[in-house]
Amino acid sequence: MPQDLARRLIQTGLVSEQRLREAQETARAERRSLADVLVESGAVAEADLLPEVARLHGLEFVRLASLAVEDGAVKAVPAKLASHYRVMPVRLEAGTLTVALADPLDASAVEDIETNLGYRVERVLACRADIDEALRRHYGVGADTVERILADTPERQTELLPEETQDLERMAEDASVVKLVNQIIHQAISDRATDIHFEVARGGVAVRRRIDGVLYDISVPRNIRYLYPAIVSRVKMMSSLDIVERRLPQDGRARVSMRGANYDLRVSIVPSVHGEDVVLRILPAAMLFDLGDLGLNARHLGMLEELIARPHGIIVVTGPTGSGKSTTLYACLTRLNTRDRKIITIEDPVEYELEGITQTQVNPAIGLTFARALRSMLRHDPDVMMVGEVRDAETAEIAVQTAMTGHLVLTTLHTNDAAGGAVRLTDMGIEPYLITSTVMAFTAQRLVRVICRRCREEYAQDGRTRYRGAGCRHCNGSGFRGRVAICEFLPLTPEIQTLILARSSAKTVREKADALGMPTLAQDGWEKVEQGMTTAEEVMRVTTL
Repeated sequence: MPQDLARRLIQTGLVSEQRLREAQETARAERRSLADVLVESGAVAEADLLPEVARLHGLEFVRLASLAVEDGAVKAVPAKLASHYRVMPVRLEAGTLTVALADPLDASAVEDIETNLGYRVERVLACRADIDEALRRHYGVGADTVERILADTPERQTELLPEETQDLERMAEDASVVKLVNQIIHQAISDRATDIHFEVARGGVAVRRRIDGVLYDISVPRNIRYLYPAIVSRVKMMSSLDIVERRLPQDGRARVSMRGANYDLRVSIVPSVHGEDVVLRILPAAMLFDLGDLGLNARHLGMLEELIARPHGIIVVTGPTGSGKSTTLYACLTRLNTRDRKIITIEDPVEYELEGITQTQVNPAIGLTFARALRSMLRHDPDVMMVGEVRDAETAEIAVQTAMTGHLVLTTLHTNDAAGGAVRLTDMGIEPYLITSTVMAFTAQRLVRVICRRCREEYAQDGRTRYRGAGCRHCNGSGFRGRVAICEFLPLTPEIQTLILARSSAKTVREKADALGMPTLAQDGWEKVEQGMTTAEEVMRVTTL
């Protein structure tokens, strides 16, 4: 059979003769199948190879993503059995169970299913990645682990018990619970999630992850609710929190590793009506920031580079939570981070560690506020300072004084657009003349999702060519992968300064900016729609006030 496969691969041109000979030698030396060696070496894609393997064995090759999987077939095979043999039940009809597997020579899986479940098994071939995705989708992440834990639990304990009667510490340290939590976290990281939400309700437990700014459900087994107290306790132990305290909110941090990369988890636990809700914020421990990766157009990138090159003044980045303000500031700091500059940041919290920069996290519980930290840091002779957020008049006043004494200050402000920045500072009590003397520019930004390059397709709309994502495995079926910033810049030109000094409204400032030809957030967004980077719906979603 290996020789038949080899001849077929040469005939179809899927593999060169040299690569085939090398794979055959490796397969003989390591006593492995030729198909496995070819796929793992990258000589041929599994999706191209398996149809040929299926043809030689008289089997059908299927793509599970587009195949209707019967619920009855899934219920007929326990999760731990399907996971152990890496097979996906597809159909159950008249005592015959059809399963998808990747290796047609794997007789043990078929024999075990037939012996233990009493069905006659028919095989179809599918890619390993397709099988793994189908197992997660139909059984849920960690389903085999949950099944194994509950199988070892006495029947009387499979109902939720009052938390005070459970040995939560012992449960949280159980190897199976540790594995379950790790499976959920690792799957979220693999899916590029930035947050994981555990939410408990009367009917059970929901787990969601945020990808590219949008929340999606994670498929988990329904009986995971029986293990939820242990899951919460495990998260608390990972982040050095009090597992006994369930009445008050708690915040902590943890670190995990995956495929050689480290990730920081920022943990937040709050009490709810039916238990405790948990949110894990996932932050790569090592992150590279570059102004060129923000997605700014040439005009905006040039303006920002010119602003941060100035020796003193304030640059204010505005926008709601989750609009990428911190990422923009980190990219600016990375550009400024040279050995001839002293850079200090004051943040709440410190999201990413930047080598060569002094970073301080505020702690209101002990009186270390933005204002107090900023006042103290001035004695450290900085050239550049980043203030995570201007939240009050005192912080704003000190930031203004810092800029007036020859420092470059980068900070953020929560306003809807750039024009509202000056009005917000005035409302805090900052005199307009101080704003015009120190602030170089207000910028506003949002993040829009980028159309997935692997499934991007054209379509016509109002006589124009538009683009959208059809949805594929690469983007988890969403049609989007990654995000990019859309921005507006409001430099304090003499015309804008005159309006600020007159305490004009944000609407008036906006109208003057429009008259001066300063593009708005929406205009920058529509430019990216025309370029095929994002969709009109995305721009409207983030710019509609």
